[in-house]
Amino acid sequence: MSFSSCCLQTFKWGGTPTGTETKLAGNDSYVTGDNKDAAVLIIHDVFGWKYPNVRLLADHYAREADVTVYVPDFFGGWVVDYELAEAGRFDKIDLASMTKKNSREIRAPEMEACAKALKSELGFKRLGTIGFCYGGWGVCHLASKERSEPLVDVISMGHPSWLVKEDIANLTVPVQFLAPEIDPVFPPELKTYAFATLLELNLPFEYVHYPKIVHGALVRGSETVDKEREAMAAAKNSAVAWFKQHLH
Repeated sequence: MSFSSCCLQTFKWGGTPTGTETKLAGNDSYVTGDNKDAAVLIIHDVFGWKYPNVRLLADHYAREADVTVYVPDFFGGWVVDYELAEAGRFDKIDLASMTKKNSREIRAPEMEACAKALKSELGFKRLGTIGFCYGGWGVCHLASKERSEPLVDVISMGHPSWLVKEDIANLTVPVQFLAPEIDPVFPPELKTYAFATLLELNLPFEYVHYPKIVHGALVRGSETVDKEREAMAAAKNSAVAWFKQHLH
């Protein structure tokens, strides 16, 4: 498993996040919203838990889906250099080392601990999770039949990466795919497999296709790329509706 340069293309939005920073299962975390019964856990992409866009998305989910949203740090304090990414200087970012330090084996236990803490320690009755890029495998892990019981009640993922077929085949809860057309890390063959497998599993699912949109767009939402900001907003609305349907 690895990252490609398409994962690092970025565009920072304006606006100031309204949440606060706290701890969740020992991990630094951004939190926003005040619902005591329903929560959403965001598993971030390569830009990490401090990326302004993901925090602003969390604020939208909290307000519009009436949930409390947590964005833990699953990179052990590592933060990508946004300026290098925005300038397209991907050769200056050590993705190989970052990939090694944030493997499934290292980060999956932290994701499990955060999900468990939200229900057992903080008392949330319903829990959803959404992951973008790197976070895609993480939400599948939390909803897998390999757990003694699912740690979440519903999942969503946008342009997921690091997915293998078993991640999809082992799902046990309602699932939403937010899938740009142009995505080398979630290629057509895997998209087709996901659709067919979810039909076989007979799980509630939603698959949203974004024609001519590229990997990363649903968090990046660049105003300089045709239709990208509109796709990002549409994906946000789809995720909000999905969580409203399954968490309330």
